[in-house]
Amino acid sequence: MHMARMHPALPLVLLGLVLQTAAIIKFDIPRPDPFLDPRNDPYNPLKYIASNTLTGISVALVLIVAVLQTWCIKRWGARWMSAMTIGAYCFAIGLAFRFGLAIHPQSKGIYIVEYLFVVLSPCAFIAADYVLLGRVARHVQADRHLLVSPRKITLVFVSSDITTFLIQAIGGSISVSANDYDRALAGSRVFLAGLTAQLLSFSTFTCIYIRFLHRVRKYEPKAWAMDQDKKWYESWKSLAVVLFISCMGIMVRSIFRVIELSEGFQGPLTTSEALFYALDTLPLFVAIVVYVPFWPGRLIRPQENPAQNDAVIDSEKVSQDEKATA
Repeated sequence: MHMARMHPALPLVLLGLVLQTAAIIKFDIPRPDPFLDPRNDPYNPLKYIASNTLTGISVALVLIVAVLQTWCIKRWGARWMSAMTIGAYCFAIGLAFRFGLAIHPQSKGIYIVEYLFVVLSPCAFIAADYVLLGRVARHVQADRHLLVSPRKITLVFVSSDITTFLIQAIGGSISVSANDYDRALAGSRVFLAGLTAQLLSFSTFTCIYIRFLHRVRKYEPKAWAMDQDKKWYESWKSLAVVLFISCMGIMVRSIFRVIELSEGFQGPLTTSEALFYALDTLPLFVAIVVYVPFWPGRLIRPQENPAQNDAVIDSEKVSQDEKATA
C-alpha cells in the first residue's frame, strides 16, 4: 500500500514491533526444577505454568478473527480498520509465545516478547475505534453533535494513543528486562502512567461517543431513522452498537490492567492465569470479533452520501410536482 494512503495508526504498530524486538536482551538459561514450585519460583515471571490448552484456544480464536478481518478488508474495503487487523495478528503472536513459556517458564527472553506483544497490541484496537467514530458521524451527516470535528476527533485521540503507546512500550521494556527490583519498579511505574493516561483518554472518547448517540437520537430523527428500510444487521445503528461493545471490551481490559499494575508484578491479578484470560484476553477478543459480522466497510460504503441522496429525492419530487401542475 502506498505510504500516503496508510492509516495513521499503522506506524505505531510497526514501531511496537521494533521496540518489542529491541527489548529482547537475552535468553536466561532455565534453572533446575522449573515445574517443581512455580508459584514460589523467583525466576518464573508468570508464577504459574501456562496452559497449552488455553493458549491454543486463544491463539486460534484471535488468529481466526485476524484472518476474517483481512478477508473483510479485501471484500468490502475500509482499509482504515487495518490497524485493528494488524493488532490482532500481533496479539495472536504474543499469545503464541505462551507455548514457549510452558516449556521454558523461567526464560526472560520469551517472557519479554510475550508480555510486550500482549500488552501493546490493544493500542491498535483503540486507534481503529477512534477512527471509526469519525466515519460514523460523517456517514449519518451528524458531525455537529461531536464535541469537535470528526477529523480532530481522529487526530487528537490517535495522537493520544500513540503517545501513551510509546510510554507503555518504554516502561514495559524497562520493567520486564530489568535484573534488579528498583529498575523493574521504575519501569512498571512508567508503564502504569502510560496505561492510566490511555484509560483516561479512552474513557473521554467513550463519553463523547455516548453523548453523540444521545444527541443524534434526540435531535436528528431523520439521521436516526436512516437505513430503516434495510434489515437490522445492515443498519448503521448496528455498527453503532458494535462500536459501543468494542469500547466496553477495551474498557474492561484497561481497568483490569491498571489495577493489576498498581498491585505490582507479584499481585494476585498478575499471577492468575484465569483472570488473565477472563479480564484481558476475552474482553479484547470480544472487542475485535464483533466487527466481523458487522464490518464497517460493508455498512459504510464510500459511494454513499445521504446528503446527495436527499438532493436526488427532492429533485424527483419537484419534477413530479411540475408535471402534475402542467
